[in-house]
This record gives sequence, C-alpha cells and structure tokens, in this order.
Amino acid sequence: MFRSWRILPLAVAIVASAYTVAAQAQSTVTTRNDITFAEHDQVKLIGDLYMPQGVQKAPILVAVHGGGWQVGDRKIYQNLGPYLAKNGYAVFAIEYRLNKPQVRSYPGAIYDTKAAIQYVRANAASLGIDPDRIGLIGDSAGGHLSALVALAGEEPLYSSEYRSDPNASVSSKVKAVVGFYGVYDMQAQWQHDLVTRPRDNIAEKFLGAAPYANRKVFFDSSPINYATVDKNGIRFLLIHGTDDDIVDPATQSTAFLLALKQAGFYVRTVVVPGAGHFFVTDPVDDTSFGGFAGPKIVRFLAEINF
Repeated sequence: MFRSWRILPLAVAIVASAYTVAAQAQSTVTTRNDITFAEHDQVKLIGDLYMPQGVQKAPILVAVHGGGWQVGDRKIYQNLGPYLAKNGYAVFAIEYRLNKPQVRSYPGAIYDTKAAIQYVRANAASLGIDPDRIGLIGDSAGGHLSALVALAGEEPLYSSEYRSDPNASVSSKVKAVVGFYGVYDMQAQWQHDLVTRPRDNIAEKFLGAAPYANRKVFFDSSPINYATVDKNGIRFLLIHGTDDDIVDPATQSTAFLLALKQAGFYVRTVVVPGAGHFFVTDPVDDTSFGGFAGPKIVRFLAEINF
C-alpha cells in the first residue's frame, strides 16, 4: 500500500491544530542516559532511552543518527525522542562507530545498529517494552543504516561477526522503519558526492573504495537492493524535503519509494516543501519542519498498529 502525504503551506494551520490537540494527551517521559548496549572491538556503544510513563510494554524505535557516517551522536534525537515518547512510543537513541581517517566503520556500523535492536529485545521485560513491536528511525546516514539493517541485517553478509555478543542469538528483525532523507543507493550517493562534495565523498570514505574499484560493496551496502517481495512485511515511512542538496531526493528517497512499491511494501511518504537536510534536530512544534513531520510519524505508527 502506498500513499503520499505532502505538507502544503495551506495545511500549516491544520497541522498546528492537530499538534495542539495531541499535546493535550501526552504522557510524561522518563529519560535514562548512557546505557551501554554492546561492546565491539573495545568500543563501548551507548544510547539514551526515552520512555513513556504509564504505557505497559511500550513499542520502541531504535534511533540512529546521521552525520555522513563520520560525525554526530545520539543527542540528535533529544527533541524528537521525547516527543515520540510523550505520544506513547519509546525511543532508544544510539551511537555507533564512526568513520575516521585510519578506521573505516563499514560494516561495523551495521553490526552496532543490529546490536541495539538485539539489546532492547533481549531486555524487553526489564526495560518495559514490547519485544514484538520494535522499529528503527534514522536520518541521513542513520536512515541508511536503519533501512539496511531492517532489510539485510539477518543476511549472511551481515551475520558473521560478533557472535560472542551476549545477545548475538537474538533476532534483529523489526516491524517498521522511519527514514529521514536517507541514503538508500550508495552508488547514486557516490555520484552525487562527486558534484556536491568532491573533496569529501562520504560514500567512498565509508565503503573504502570507489565503484570502479569495487562495485560489489556498493551493491551490498545499498538498502534499495534488498527491497524484495520476501521482505515486504516491514512498514516504511520515508520523509524528506524538496530542497535537500546533501542527499538527492530523486535518486534516494523517491527511487527507494518506487522499489518498495514494486515489491509490495506498505510505504508512505512525507515530502516537506522548502526543507533541506538536518531538520530532524528541529524542535517538534508548529514553528519547524520537524513539527510538520512529527504528527505524521505518530499517525503512521498508529495506522500500522505499531
């Protein structure tokens, strides 16, 4: 099933009104910071948990930050995380190993993201969350990691390392993915980087090669290549702005949307007129792009009975 939600200027007042009504029914949020969910190669991986009070067995979204696989941290979700928790959805905002000049984080970042899902599922009872209602939410590079782990996290390619992890045998399957301006086709991003950031090709730096040197790694790391009928039980919400010059909407979100539709996925999209990149950090209110998107996320999660 597919539906497009385009947030038009004339609808701003309606969205603001809906936001106000929703705010009246919001839950109190409890925050737990600096939770260690795994340790990979002597690196402790941590996250912040935003929990809605009074919700038994809350559904949970593992939040994966963006930053070109090079920068960023879990605090990117310090606005959206509490907002979703106030609306009944727990959020576990995580960190993963970042790309550095002498240390490539692919495929380690995929394993780190998987480990966060396995941690919350293995500890569902003590955390107060529902192990059958786990999803992912990510922006930019985090959108890439979220979609890739959801679609390919249990493929043999991404299941051979860290088998000694305490939760290595726990499933990393998820029910839903919310992606903000994600990278879904790594070769298309590499091509885009050649023009927009020729001195900082983030796709090439993350994967350690150019397509003409290793096309397979670009194929293997692209979520769009795993959008197949056998995996169409996962629900997707794709969000992006019309003015994004960092991650090209046409060759990323729009192309991924088409691939998901063709494979029979339940997928919806939010296109935000005038929005560029990075607006996931916005306050979630009626003054920001994040405020436009926030109620749509809550609506999507309710519609899929998440």
